[in-house]
Amino acid sequence: MAGLWEQLCCLQQGRIGTLLPLLYLLLPLSGALPRNIKSISYTLQGFEVVRGNFSHSFLHVGYNKITEIPAGACNISVHETKKSRNYLALQTRSGISIINGNWVIDRPGTYFALGTQLIYKRPNEIRSRSGESITAPGPLTDELHLYLIYQQPGPSVHYEYSVPIIIHSSPEPDIPDRRPSNDSEAQSDGDESVHTEDVLNSITIKEKPHSKKDSFDTSINFVLQSTYIWTKTGHSECSTTCGTGTRVVFWECVDSRSQMTVPADFCDLSNEPTTQEDCRESPCPPYWDIGEWSECSRKCGPGSQLRQVICRLVTRVHANRTETAVAVAPERCSSSERPATQSTCQLKICSQWEIRSDWSPCSAPCGVGQHSREVVCVGNHGLVDEEHECNMSLKPDFLQNCDMGVCAKGWFTSLWSQRCSAECGRGNKTRSVLEWYTGPWSQCSAECGDGTQTRGVALCIFTNNVLKEVVDQFRCSSLSKPITSQPCRLKPCGVQWYVTEWSTCSRSCNGGYRVREVRCLSDDIVPSDKCHPALTPESREECNKQPCQPETNPLCSDQFHNCVLVVQARLCVYPYYRRVCCASCSRTQRTNNISMQRNRIYR
Repeated sequence: MAGLWEQLCCLQQGRIGTLLPLLYLLLPLSGALPRNIKSISYTLQGFEVVRGNFSHSFLHVGYNKITEIPAGACNISVHETKKSRNYLALQTRSGISIINGNWVIDRPGTYFALGTQLIYKRPNEIRSRSGESITAPGPLTDELHLYLIYQQPGPSVHYEYSVPIIIHSSPEPDIPDRRPSNDSEAQSDGDESVHTEDVLNSITIKEKPHSKKDSFDTSINFVLQSTYIWTKTGHSECSTTCGTGTRVVFWECVDSRSQMTVPADFCDLSNEPTTQEDCRESPCPPYWDIGEWSECSRKCGPGSQLRQVICRLVTRVHANRTETAVAVAPERCSSSERPATQSTCQLKICSQWEIRSDWSPCSAPCGVGQHSREVVCVGNHGLVDEEHECNMSLKPDFLQNCDMGVCAKGWFTSLWSQRCSAECGRGNKTRSVLEWYTGPWSQCSAECGDGTQTRGVALCIFTNNVLKEVVDQFRCSSLSKPITSQPCRLKPCGVQWYVTEWSTCSRSCNGGYRVREVRCLSDDIVPSDKCHPALTPESREECNKQPCQPETNPLCSDQFHNCVLVVQARLCVYPYYRRVCCASCSRTQRTNNISMQRNRIYR
């Protein structure tokens, strides 16, 4: 009976190649039904097609049972209606894995289990828009359990299979085998007829009487070859609610006569309809397309920023939710107010210089010294920032020169006189004093960094009582002479460009060049990259642009006034003309040598 079941499944699929064995099984050549078939009657009413869709919003990650396909099922077709990262899996009733079991994903291909061939397909992950599928012609010898390995939300699986509907009637008593004689057989050929009719899902098989000439005359009243066509079963929602969008179209392969769904490979795959089509909704209203704000025009303090605002009209919405829009006149968006295109901005309050102390006392008790005060860069939170956060060109002076007056150093005095100015009471004694007088310190030679300041020391002064007299410097030789120069530093320079001396010019005349090294250095003579590029000094310049003076040789002169014609005629190659027109020919030779040297350089 299992063989009959399998043949019936093949009939329902419309495959003529497997039809003939069934005909020989049902219609033996003897004209009489086999005894074992006559003893019990099987009536095939047709095929029941079971369809289902599996889609759940919330599933646990892993194996989720979809359905159980009963034994005897034919034309099994399982496929995902949309591409996903989920997988289909098959298992026997006893729990033995067939495809994608035990957390192992199998390769697509052909598998054999439960008496049938199972074809597992997984389309290309990049180019294809279809999901996984499993098909089997059947019939199944045991229950088949279908699972979904859930990994991505929104699964959608369609499955269907056919189950033959067979009614088992009560057994009939055996009819004695009464064979008529030849005469009676000939008579019964014209009178009796035996009809056997089985309905096989719109396939009818009839056994008709046959004449003596034809010992076997059987007519089969069914269409041997069905036509399979693609039929549209529905479509998804339009990708847009306005304008022109796209939607996915669902197609199935069906039998044109029975309108039953069959596996997709029954239809011509080369003519498979497109799964996407345009859909048109009401026109989209124009809208303001607002761009991103530009950077603030100032890094600190009040500034402004701009953005682009364009009136656009959507002309098409694609399946991936991207839009195609065109710019239209701003008047078309007049139904809504145009967004602002300019706005004020302030990233932070600018850091400012702040004087935090008064000037300190002068560093020198006399002459020129220095005094200082504390100047810091304060940020918007009142904290001290790095100096580069403030404008260096606006920094107040924090170091200045101070002049405390003329200094007198190296006092040298004589002994006090022995006589008091008064014989009694209060009087005065006197002594003589020698001293060096110095001039005031000059300004520092450098506005920033290390410099030098000088002063004059030239006078030896002799003081006797209130009289001061300039004497010979030898008189003050026993006193240490004050210094005439000292280093000074008003403030650090910060990073700046430093240069070396120019090199010697490459030529003494007719234009040469000289070079020097240029570097950006900090206060501690460390290379830096914070110098302003626009202020970079030149590292190469032209020099000695004056023309070279021709060398004059008193023994080489032109003896004729028309030696220029000798040069033009190129007669200088001859010794006679080189002698009588020596100066002209020599000048021409030097010019040719210079030209040859330049050509060599250019090459």
